[in-house]
Amino acid sequence: MSAVLTPRLLVLWDVDHTLIETRGVGRAIYDQAFLMAAGRPLTKLAHISGRTELDIMTESLRMNGIAPTDEMMTRLADALIQGYQNGHVELRTIGRALPGAAETLAELTTRPTVYQSVLTGNLREVARIKLEVFGLDRYLDLAAGAYGDDNSERVKLVAIAQKRASDRVGVVFGNEATVLVGDTPQDVAAGLAAGVRIVAVATGKTGADELRAAGAQTVAADLHECSQILMHLAEEPAR
Repeated sequence: MSAVLTPRLLVLWDVDHTLIETRGVGRAIYDQAFLMAAGRPLTKLAHISGRTELDIMTESLRMNGIAPTDEMMTRLADALIQGYQNGHVELRTIGRALPGAAETLAELTTRPTVYQSVLTGNLREVARIKLEVFGLDRYLDLAAGAYGDDNSERVKLVAIAQKRASDRVGVVFGNEATVLVGDTPQDVAAGLAAGVRIVAVATGKTGADELRAAGAQTVAADLHECSQILMHLAEEPAR
């Protein structure tokens, strides 16, 4: 009788510029949400690449002369979620799943040793909407992921996702059994600080050389190459 294979490799995907692009829709929604929550236009937006939403909202509010109180943070988060709920058709029309995203996720689901979720700076509900719009949610256990409203520090999201995935599967995903996939130096830094394996993809605004310089052990030019790398990792003997 053949042995039943259980997941032993946790793959945590970043969302924006790793799996999808909003192509300007996200910024438009942020502008609308800020006006709704704060009652004034957004004049300055914090740098967003690789950061958590809690961090971005806090800095953006301060840059616009508004104290990031718990009440204001909640209002802005709720407005962002509502904006994505209202704008899902526009997102589907203008945005896109990156080439190879669906194929890569689908192929990895055929490997029983692989368990896929997300590690993203997006709010949980925003991430869900983005992935659902492009049909990518079917390949990922979103309940096992970690999000930008779980903690303001990206590195701390790694342990949160590991714990959630381990609890759901009944398998402990240690650092050697965890792969973080992202497109920014901040993704790489979070993976290095957490001690997990990293596959950086040059699908965003950061080139391969810069991702290597940030410390990425493995860099893929696109998601097709990323798929090959992850499939190889999935076939490695258990450590």
